[in-house]
Amino acid sequence: MQQILTLNKISPIGLEKFDRSRYTWGENVEAPDAVLVRSASMHDMPLPPSVKAIARAGAGVNNIPLDECARKGIAVFNTPGANANAVKEITILGLLMASRKVASSMEWVKTLKGSGDETAKKIEKGKGAFTGPEIKGKKLGVIGLGAIGVLVANAAAGLGMTVYGYDPYLSVDAAWSMSASIYHAKTLGDIYENCDYITLHLPCTGETKGMINASSIATMKNGVRLLNFARGELVVTEDLLEAVEQKKISCYVTDFPADEMIGRENIVALPHLGASTPESEDNCAVMAVAELTDYLETGNIVHSVNLPNVSLPRSAGMPRVCVVHLNVSGLINKLTAVISEAGGNIENMISGSRKEYAYTMFDLSGNIPADLAEKLDQVPNVIRSRII
Repeated sequence: MQQILTLNKISPIGLEKFDRSRYTWGENVEAPDAVLVRSASMHDMPLPPSVKAIARAGAGVNNIPLDECARKGIAVFNTPGANANAVKEITILGLLMASRKVASSMEWVKTLKGSGDETAKKIEKGKGAFTGPEIKGKKLGVIGLGAIGVLVANAAAGLGMTVYGYDPYLSVDAAWSMSASIYHAKTLGDIYENCDYITLHLPCTGETKGMINASSIATMKNGVRLLNFARGELVVTEDLLEAVEQKKISCYVTDFPADEMIGRENIVALPHLGASTPESEDNCAVMAVAELTDYLETGNIVHSVNLPNVSLPRSAGMPRVCVVHLNVSGLINKLTAVISEAGGNIENMISGSRKEYAYTMFDLSGNIPADLAEKLDQVPNVIRSRII
C-alpha cells in the first residue's frame, strides 16, 4: 500500500482518482511515498527518505525546495494548464477593471449611502470621475505564451484587441493553439513600445525577477496599463509605485499586492484569486494525482520541474528499474554493467537529462536479484534507484 501525504485540503474529485486498493492518503502520514501540496511551504519541512515524488496542485512551485529535492532524487511535478482557464478569465476581468475604474467607482458609490432622493443626482454628477476607455481596438502585449498566455491572447483578440505576444521559449503546442491574428513580438521592446496594455504570464526566475523596473517602464508608452497575474516578484515595487504616481502607468492590476500597494490610487489589488475556482482546484488535483500514480507505478516522469521528463510504455510482466543520477559521461555504461552482472537482460531502455541531473529507465528480463537497486545505488553519481 502506497501512502500519500496531503499538506493542504485537496479536491475530493482528485483524491478519488487514487485506487483505494493500492493507496492511502491523509494529513498524518509518517512515511509517505509521495506528497500532494497546494500552497503550503515545504522549505523548512524535513523530507523523509521514503518520499519519491511531490506533486503541486497548481503551476507555481516557489513553495517547494526544488534543488534539495533533485539532490535527493525526488521528482517534483506541477500541473501546467489545469488552472489556465480560471486565470484567463480573471485576466480579462483585470483588463476591464484597468480601463473602466470599476473598483474605485464601487467604493465611491458606498459613500452615497443615506442620500435618499438625492442619490440619483449625485451619481449622475460624480460618475464622470470614473470614465475610462474601451479595450476594443487597443494594443495588448502578452508576455509569456504558455497555457495561460495563449488563452489570454486568443480571448483578447476575440474582444477586438490587437495582440502582441512575446515568448522566447514558445512551444510547438502553444504555437499551434494561438490565433493567427497574434503578432509575434521578437523582443520585449516590441511590447513595451507599442502596447497600451501589458499582461504578465511567465514564471519568476533569476532571469525574470524584477523585469518590470524603472528601466523597462521608461520604454513603455505613457499611460500604459499593466496587469500581473503571474508573480509579484516580477515587478520592482518602488519603481512601480513611482510610475503610477507619475501617471506613466495609468493603472496596475495585480493578484500579488505588496503592502505598499494596498489602498493606493490607480492600483487594483486582488488577493491571489487567479486560480481560486472550484473547477480549477478539481482540475489541478486530478492532474497531480495522475502524475504521481504514473510515476509511482510506471516510473514515467511527465510535467516535472526539477528532473527530466522521460516516458516509456510499460512492457507487461517485466520489472522496471528507475535510476535518478547525475548527468555525467559513462554512467549509463556502468549501470548496464551492474545489471548484466546481476543476471538481468535489458529489453528496453530510455534516458533523459535536465542540466546536471538525468533519469534512466530499464525494462529487464531474466533473474533479477532483490538487491539490484542497492547495487545500483553504490555506483558513483547515482542518487536513487528503485525497481517497480
